[in-house]
Amino acid sequence: MADTHREQSRVPRSRNVGRPRQSEQALLDAAAAVFVTSGVDAPVREIAAKAGVGVGTIYRHFPTRPELVVAVYRHQVEACAEAGPRLLAESASPEAALRAWVALFVDFLVTKHGLAGALQGDNAGSDALHTYFVGRLVPVCGSLLEAAREPGAAATEIDAYNVLKGIGNLCISASSDAQYDAAALVQLLISGVLARGDR
Repeated sequence: MADTHREQSRVPRSRNVGRPRQSEQALLDAAAAVFVTSGVDAPVREIAAKAGVGVGTIYRHFPTRPELVVAVYRHQVEACAEAGPRLLAESASPEAALRAWVALFVDFLVTKHGLAGALQGDNAGSDALHTYFVGRLVPVCGSLLEAAREPGAAATEIDAYNVLKGIGNLCISASSDAQYDAAALVQLLISGVLARGDR
């Protein structure tokens, strides 16, 4: 029994790192979709129904809600990070890739809304997630910004960290005001960031 408990305690950490297995990815995709519409406090049965599995399956993979929320957060961060190089290779232009990636990032911010509340009291865990977030996404954003600049243009004064921070600030009201169009405002921010290099 003690061995089983130790095994279960290791599962969330090991499965939160890197790319999830196919079955877990389906669960995380379903949970992310439910979190967008119902928040991180949505009933587990709603997530299970969305994923087409039983409630017990959710608990086998993620025994507690904070573990599920953290797994969704990391899953979304990885999806954003991996999308950057792919979009740069597949898009019509580097600017189109940047704009498409920023749109994905906005979706991510909406998905993780409520994370702090779900992890209330776990400041160390929240700090670790923030460090993980910055370490994974700032370099991707920086590469896309650099590629999107016109050849020979002066480097923008706004770095990738501040671009992501600005996007985050623009998205704060997105979940509480149906008339607020954060996605459009974020695209205007990107236009301004790219235009700075031409001055």
